[in-house]
Amino acid sequence: MISNLKNAFKIADLRNKLLFTFMIVAVYRVGAAIRVPGVDPLAIDQLRFGAQDGALGLFNLFSGGAFESFSIFALGIMPYITASIIMQVLGVVIPKLEELQQQGAVGQRKITQYTRYLALALALLQGTVLVFLFGTGGGGAFYSAVQAPSVPLLPDGLWPRALLIVPTLVAGTAVLMWMGEMISQRGIGNGMSMIIFASVVASLPGGFYSILELNKEFWFVVMILVTLAIIVAVVFVELGQRRIPVQFAKRVVGRRMMGGQNTYIPLKVNQSGVIPIIFASSILLLPAILVSFLGSSEGWRGSVVRFVDQYIVNSQNVVYVTIFALLIVAFAYFYNSIAFDPIRQADQLRRQGGFIPGVRPGPQTESFLAKAVNRITLPGAVFIAIVAITPYIILWIAGVNTFAFAGTSILISVGVSLELMRQIDSQLMLRNYEGFLK
Repeated sequence: MISNLKNAFKIADLRNKLLFTFMIVAVYRVGAAIRVPGVDPLAIDQLRFGAQDGALGLFNLFSGGAFESFSIFALGIMPYITASIIMQVLGVVIPKLEELQQQGAVGQRKITQYTRYLALALALLQGTVLVFLFGTGGGGAFYSAVQAPSVPLLPDGLWPRALLIVPTLVAGTAVLMWMGEMISQRGIGNGMSMIIFASVVASLPGGFYSILELNKEFWFVVMILVTLAIIVAVVFVELGQRRIPVQFAKRVVGRRMMGGQNTYIPLKVNQSGVIPIIFASSILLLPAILVSFLGSSEGWRGSVVRFVDQYIVNSQNVVYVTIFALLIVAFAYFYNSIAFDPIRQADQLRRQGGFIPGVRPGPQTESFLAKAVNRITLPGAVFIAIVAITPYIILWIAGVNTFAFAGTSILISVGVSLELMRQIDSQLMLRNYEGFLK
């Protein structure tokens, strides 16, 4: 392992890419500690206490703790992730976007540009909502879920201070998108994934330490062991795939015989990655935001707020855990149905002269591929649901609500790490060095 790391740094080009990536990540972490101007420090402490539970805790996790300190990167890269998912879904619905997806690099550049615009619009919307909720001492379900008093972030009034804070939050998201693209172009690995990876990893040490602060040494050891077990399971599942064999018919081109090779269609067990968890957490976060606008604790409004407090925001509740798990499974099927189109795949095989042994081209191939995807989606969806809720259940039993840890952290960390190792491996193998993955 050490020798492989030395080999990576022996290559000037690869060394420069690694150092550039580390530099961008370091700049991001510095920016995550810079607080937006004009907020009350007491309210920041309250927000830090309230942003450790449920869907809000997951939102804070993706921002690397920047949300709980209300820094310039408080929105994190989540607007871009949400925009990317929306564009991918719209690609199935809008024919124009579907045409762009099929145009290769040219179409992908246009889709990326549209995604940036949509991400900035979502950042503007999210920034405005967050400033409105927490700036006036609101926060409704977020604060009452942890029984903390509401202190306004902006003691001197919402306006015109919000006119400075909202653009600052949107600019922070824009800078993060630029950093991610710089990593993709001049560094190594996918830039957006590296930003999320840095956010998640930065939050883990403080979370584990918070368990020790509660004098729960036994549960600290349990969480360490559970984390290691999840890492092993995630590596095993992430590398697992079903390979559907494909054969290509031979054809004569001029005087040469072409084709005839055998290949396969790789179907990953967990094709959707952490996207179902992001979808599920966003859905659970929406009711908490909506009830925060009710502004009343009496009558039917108070009943709705209390229901959301107890069952939707609070992760240490069987209703929350059940809904979260069911949403993850449902969104895994939804995303896989969009990401993998059996009709398009079967048509592409037919055009290229390929076929699955024992299956006729056309409708039978479509049916076979659809059945294979549905079968492999279930174990993958159940796996990520178990990984996501297991830490919540353990922390619930331990009585710890100061650690926003979820299996999502491990899914992201392991997935990005494996992809990074693959890219470093390919760079080393090009220069006749032995890589990490043998």
